[in-house]
Amino acid sequence: MNATLESKRASHEAFWRGEGPSLILIPPAQQELYDLRDYAARFHDPQAMWESEIRRAEGVVDWPTDGIPTIRPNLGVTFIPAMAGLEFRLSDEAMPWPGEPLTREAIRAARHVSLADTAMMRLAQTFYALHRASGRGDIVAYHADTQGVFDIAHLLNGDNTFYELAEPAQAGWIEELLEICLDLYAGATTQLKSLLKEPAGSMVHGHGTSQGVWFPAAGARMAEDTAILLSPRMVERVILPVIRRAAAPFGGAFVHFCGKHPVLLEQLCALAEVKALDLGNPELYDPRWLLERCARTNTVLYSRLAAEPGEGWQAYASRLARLVRQTGARVILHPMVFPESRADCAVMQSLWHHLTAR
Repeated sequence: MNATLESKRASHEAFWRGEGPSLILIPPAQQELYDLRDYAARFHDPQAMWESEIRRAEGVVDWPTDGIPTIRPNLGVTFIPAMAGLEFRLSDEAMPWPGEPLTREAIRAARHVSLADTAMMRLAQTFYALHRASGRGDIVAYHADTQGVFDIAHLLNGDNTFYELAEPAQAGWIEELLEICLDLYAGATTQLKSLLKEPAGSMVHGHGTSQGVWFPAAGARMAEDTAILLSPRMVERVILPVIRRAAAPFGGAFVHFCGKHPVLLEQLCALAEVKALDLGNPELYDPRWLLERCARTNTVLYSRLAAEPGEGWQAYASRLARLVRQTGARVILHPMVFPESRADCAVMQSLWHHLTAR
């Protein structure tokens, strides 16, 4: 690891110990969340995928930001479900879209799949091998999109999952489905970490961006978007136990979900296994309420936070930094408002550090 990455890793270690300022991941330019140019062709070409990811990450190298330059094989939410046999559609307009759900027999057959030998895992393996051979020690590769156990179950089993959850006679099938998906999740995560030569209980994670963070005590990532469609009682009964079990072998997890579900947010924050939380729609939450909930449970908010109408970067950073200090929250901010010039980005980083220092 080069000197710059060692320095950033040390600052991240201090952050996780509760020392120093909160972190800010200032991008070098506005860019789309995903690079979709020639995506359908690039999907099956690890060399082209790597070159695209490297182009996005190179702007972060030596940029005034707390983020570590990161890349991943950008294979979409169908990464694990495809290993179980789910078909998907590719285009240059969107990320992979899942095909028809599998039958119960096909889902059960996934127990016997060798994940390391699937087409998806081979794409990831080749991508990581290309990166190791490149000598780019200034950029770190991280996990492909593993989703979470219940999201995987929904993708494989389809919308019938919600009816089956409500039907007591289907409880046995739901339990079996979740066990299969838990094995798929744990197996795929373990295989990725092996390919990355990464310890079980730690990771660098960029969550789909070209900037990542060192997680010294959490080695897994998961997204549970589907959970927002469930009641708090169903979340407590079905979702939380499987999140805890999925995270346990890896020392903890980073968790993402989209949409608005305040109770789900509080339920996730209350889990010791959830070390950091990301929101796909932070604009749906009052930021003070959000930061207070994270502070109460010592959960790190690793997320974007919405700007107010017409707010410039200085006012934006100052307002949120004050909220961080007032609430006692620990935040890894993906700013939604930031300057264009390198000099001003350095000022923004310094301002954020000064105002959030402990």
